[in-house]
Amino acid sequence: MPRSLDDDAPRRVAGADAHLSADQRETADNERTTLRNLRHVVRNLERGVARRKRRRLRQFVMLLLAAGSFLTGAFWTALFWDSPSRFVRIDTVCGALLLLSGAAAVMAGRGQGRVTLGDLEEALDTNRDSLRFLGALYHPTLQERRSLYREDVTGIIEQHRTDSRKYRRIHNALQNLIMIGSASTTVVAALDTRNQYTWQNLTIVSIGFTVTVAAAFTGYYKYRERSYFLLQTADAIEEEANAYTLGVGPYKDYGLDQEHEALKLFTQRVEDHRNEQRRRQQQLDQPAEQALSPQLPTA
Repeated sequence: MPRSLDDDAPRRVAGADAHLSADQRETADNERTTLRNLRHVVRNLERGVARRKRRRLRQFVMLLLAAGSFLTGAFWTALFWDSPSRFVRIDTVCGALLLLSGAAAVMAGRGQGRVTLGDLEEALDTNRDSLRFLGALYHPTLQERRSLYREDVTGIIEQHRTDSRKYRRIHNALQNLIMIGSASTTVVAALDTRNQYTWQNLTIVSIGFTVTVAAAFTGYYKYRERSYFLLQTADAIEEEANAYTLGVGPYKDYGLDQEHEALKLFTQRVEDHRNEQRRRQQQLDQPAEQALSPQLPTA
């Protein structure tokens, strides 16, 4: 049958395609909005759970302090029962600590509200499952994923720098403790002239124990090495980001019409730096006799 000239099938097909595309865009926008709202809820619940756990930890510490003060006062009183002048002062201090820590524990318990920690954790798990399910259903395009990754690079750099500064502060604090403790031990030992249980002996034992613990933590956790490699990775990622933005280095041959290829290369190189950092992290976590010497990241 010959086709009529008045047949508007192509126009209707084009209209249907446009309508379908509009519906798809609206559906994608709704999915993104739902995911964004759900992520906001999950973050708020995570902060609420963290706050509740900190309150519970403070309450536990205050109760421990109260119990320790009570036991110390009772033991000291029983030990020097015949000499009231010796235990009254200690009992006064222990009683004040008992009252203060008990009041702090009660205040921490009141601040928790009606919603329990279990309820918050259950709500957090439920919303995490919903977020995971929606995230599995939503499939952004490859270009969108790479663009989002490019925007996340700034946060990755800042996170590495923050962790590097944290480990550097811990390492410096422990090293200062080792040096000051070692010098103090020598000075206090020189002041002791009698082989008795004096305050010098007790001070030497305390300082020696502290220095040993600090040296053990420094050698086991390797804070300086972690700080160095995190900072090195952050600098390498920042160098990649600047090269991509300015179109220099490995991106100098990509024009405006090759933005997709440049973004692909940028994503791959940043992932290489992050994978190298993960390998170095695993090497630092291994025992000393099994760990390989960490290699510097390649540009």
